[in-house]
Amino acid sequence: MAYAPIPGGEIYYETSGNPSDPPLVLVEGGFTQMVGWAPDFVERLVGAGFLVIAFDNRDAGLSTHFGGPEDLDGGYGLEDLADDVIAVLDHAGIGSAHIAGRSMGGMIAQMLAIRAPERVRSLGLFYSIPGRDKRYVLHGEREELNAPQPRFPLDELLANALAAHRAFMPHGDAWGESRWYEDETRRYITRSYERRYSPDGAPRQWSALKRAPERLERLRGVDVPTAVIHGRDDHVLHWCAAVDIAEAMPRAELHVHPGMGHFFPPALIPDFVRVLRRTALLAEPR
Repeated sequence: MAYAPIPGGEIYYETSGNPSDPPLVLVEGGFTQMVGWAPDFVERLVGAGFLVIAFDNRDAGLSTHFGGPEDLDGGYGLEDLADDVIAVLDHAGIGSAHIAGRSMGGMIAQMLAIRAPERVRSLGLFYSIPGRDKRYVLHGEREELNAPQPRFPLDELLANALAAHRAFMPHGDAWGESRWYEDETRRYITRSYERRYSPDGAPRQWSALKRAPERLERLRGVDVPTAVIHGRDDHVLHWCAAVDIAEAMPRAELHVHPGMGHFFPPALIPDFVRVLRRTALLAEPR
């Protein structure tokens, strides 16, 4: 565990695995702490031969928060969130790495590859979008994020999270693993609550996303092996975004999974690890 300095604060990160293995940075999505990555996913990545680096985005978890409960804009953008990844790499003494991000984390990974291609060996983009095209965004304007966020006790927070999980489970439970999701939701909510319960960071990350630059045309110049992964039943971001990204990027491979929403189905975790490993091998020296 360590802290990487950034202008005005620091980014908390942890590493798992053998330091001599190729580094893979996991970039978490919006309003989520780094403990959102399922332990099984991280363990499998380490077993596949990666040095895994996970971190809290600014305004989440143990990283610096750029405001208090009433502050709705932290004054930063997607570019700054990408620069935070560079700060982590610099502090860890790593010149370049494989980068995998989901949702907002995939957008950060895109921006990193555009701004600093020399730091990116390969990309894994899980259910992300390359801009604000109305075809991509299914969750509406999220007006609730334009106001200070309510705070809940742990039991109520758990109940709300589980209710939301059940409401958005594609086809009731296409993967037949609803119990796993409920257990994983309880693990994540409890762990993040214990680390630092900080809902006020969500509006500030949302403000950064609202002013994020369009990236699709610029992604055409990102020439690294890339896996683009999306769920056909994603209720948050439409899978057509994955098609557009894969068509734009010269070395992209597209994976669209029926029955998968805006989450990691546990049955697909081994496949995700294989895809990331295969994509990484395309970038590593033989």
